[in-house]
Amino acid sequence: MKTWHVSDVMTTDVVAVGPDTPYRELVALLATHRINALPVVDAGRWVLGVVSESDLLRKIEYVGADQPRWFQRRERAARRKAGALTAGELMTAPVEVVLPTTSIRTAARRMDQAHVKQLPVEDDLGRLVGIVSRSDLLREYLRPDAEILAEVRAAVHEATYTENTAQAEASVEQGVVTLTGRVERWSTMALTVRLVRLVPGVLDVDCRLGHDIDDRQSADRTPAFLVG
Repeated sequence: MKTWHVSDVMTTDVVAVGPDTPYRELVALLATHRINALPVVDAGRWVLGVVSESDLLRKIEYVGADQPRWFQRRERAARRKAGALTAGELMTAPVEVVLPTTSIRTAARRMDQAHVKQLPVEDDLGRLVGIVSRSDLLREYLRPDAEILAEVRAAVHEATYTENTAQAEASVEQGVVTLTGRVERWSTMALTVRLVRLVPGVLDVDCRLGHDIDDRQSADRTPAFLVG
């Protein structure tokens, strides 16, 4: 079963800028390419930070605003960006990055934890090789049902091949998998569902499998990945 990685969905034709890129050019690049962030790199393509639309909007947010004597660190940084004129002054740094080999589920968690909409992708030497966005991570759910079904059947076979009498069938409609038939043990049914859920593009699993032996008590003593 193939696990999808960032390399399967990332954009490799990345629009990046240097730290000296002026404010107006940054705005023009975002508008021209219809993107919401720009990686900032040095001459060796090492990622220094990211300039996003929200960074650029600080200038509008604080235009004409009074400068209070005391304010929180976060607001102080925002006001500093409001007066910035180059990418190096505007960028958010350090920035969360991923490798091409990072799984898309891990990338999604990192994106959520960092509260960002995209992540620069670096190679093993730390050079920018791509960028991955939230919409990129959702591409696995655009897979054709027939493509998903082929991997679902492989997952079902992997879970049930040790049982002589297991007869499990699968169908897929709009990313939802329906499992029918019968297996020997409850633990086999649980493992089948778990492996099917891991197939990229599967939205949900409707398990209608029956089982002959309820081995839940013994299954509780097996590794979590077999009964999750």
